[in-house]
Amino acid sequence: MALTICTRFTDEYQLFEELGKGAFSVVRRCVKISSGQEYAAKIINTKKLSARDHQKLEREARICRLLKHTNIVRLHDSISEEGFHYLVFDLVTGGELFEDIVAREYYSEADASHCIQQILESVHHCHVNGIVHRDLKPENLLLASKMKGAAVKLADFGLAIEVQGDQQAWFGFAGTPGYLSPEVLRKDPYGKPVDMWACGVILYILLVGYPPFWDEDQHRLYQQIKAGAYDFPSPEWDTVTPDAKDLINKMLTINPSKRITAAEALKHPWICQRSTVASMMHRQETVECLKKFNARRKLKVSFGLTLLRQLLHPCFASWIYLVVCFYIFSLIPEKQSHLQFHACCVWCSVIICHYTVSSFFFIYKSFFFHSFSLFQEPQTTVIHNPVDRNKESTESANTTIEDEDIKARKQEIIKVTEQLIESINNGDFEAYAKICDPGLTSFEPEALGNLVEGHDFHRFYFENALSKGNKPVHTILLNPHVHLIGEDAACIAYIRLTQYMDGSGMPRTMQSEETRVWHRRDGKWLNIHFHRSGAPSVPIM
Repeated sequence: MALTICTRFTDEYQLFEELGKGAFSVVRRCVKISSGQEYAAKIINTKKLSARDHQKLEREARICRLLKHTNIVRLHDSISEEGFHYLVFDLVTGGELFEDIVAREYYSEADASHCIQQILESVHHCHVNGIVHRDLKPENLLLASKMKGAAVKLADFGLAIEVQGDQQAWFGFAGTPGYLSPEVLRKDPYGKPVDMWACGVILYILLVGYPPFWDEDQHRLYQQIKAGAYDFPSPEWDTVTPDAKDLINKMLTINPSKRITAAEALKHPWICQRSTVASMMHRQETVECLKKFNARRKLKVSFGLTLLRQLLHPCFASWIYLVVCFYIFSLIPEKQSHLQFHACCVWCSVIICHYTVSSFFFIYKSFFFHSFSLFQEPQTTVIHNPVDRNKESTESANTTIEDEDIKARKQEIIKVTEQLIESINNGDFEAYAKICDPGLTSFEPEALGNLVEGHDFHRFYFENALSKGNKPVHTILLNPHVHLIGEDAACIAYIRLTQYMDGSGMPRTMQSEETRVWHRRDGKWLNIHFHRSGAPSVPIM
């Protein structure tokens, strides 16, 4: 389906208050002028979208237009204007299903059965139309209104894919960690059964208020999922009927070919004979556990968005980016522990030098207390696609499978870093200044532990120690690790090996550890901060 470009959104709709906000889009209530009908408009800033992102946007619109079901948030319009794209959806006002459940005075196994039935109806409609959602989770299960008995609606088809019949293929590593299926984690071909696995996880949570697979360490979490290592512990599961457990077992079957389908699940006795099979007993313990589960989810999402917004705010960007460095490099394997230590130095330096900034302290406190649970078991969606040159075992915690666009952006950061280093090796201050922000800040051995700001400090070395007449200098960047922060920011850490000839004509090698923070402005990457430990950047002749 071609995106509509002939109709301007502002001619047909009037925008009102903001309903929600993501990192790169905003959702606002809107009214169609001709009918007075209310909708929710998802407004996407397309100025910085890559060609691949545009394709994804078109795919999402095409898929959403195809799906017309009571239990699916319907797309009514898809309009492109210069710089923005508008997706006009049903206005759903009931909030998240899981939040509604904890506010109820009464909640039973039968209620859980009714909830999962509606979810299964939406999934079945998707599958009949050749669509795999790939990101079924509580955040995407909404209620049409706040009225009692309001319909459950499945939302967010940003990761959805189109398949032919029962086609199984490798469509990339996509979803949310706790809801990923074993075949996705094994990087096997997959299809519609991945949605049924996620339904099994959701049903498990609906019945007891906590997930079947859980570990703070994501690698161990994935191992649990691949092994199908869940159980029904006492006492909370003692009051759940055998039929409910049977349906969960059929949904959480490791072999996707033997996993129950949506059509079959809808015919399961616990679903279609709810009044006689499912228990009507109030499940207060489930409600209490679900409250904690919801609170934990909200804390992660809220803190993550707050951190991201602060990162992208121009007043704080150059400093708060460094907080993220602590997390980024804490994930680096032990064999590269020097980079971990180096990143911690960055973190400590910023705290010491900027303790007076109250906003920084807010981020610091939040990050210190919540970083491990927030990032090690993230609830935000992750999207990865295979990289053929990574031949690591699927059992390895360090396996990297990246979306081609993400891979390209990371390579872009490595390339611009190499260009910066080359300008230093060549003694080319003009080229160096073009790549660095005028307010560049740094901690480096030459500054004796002091924070340096601007170009003047470095200009001295270019003019006196880095003249173009120096003997050849060659630099290698080892183990570069790039972490993208939104669309316009990134951090890179690496080991820098510099080869040169000393005054007596003998070859020498120096090593330093560096981290650099990059920010893209007007389509151009600028280095806004770096931290270097070890030897000076280049040999001083």
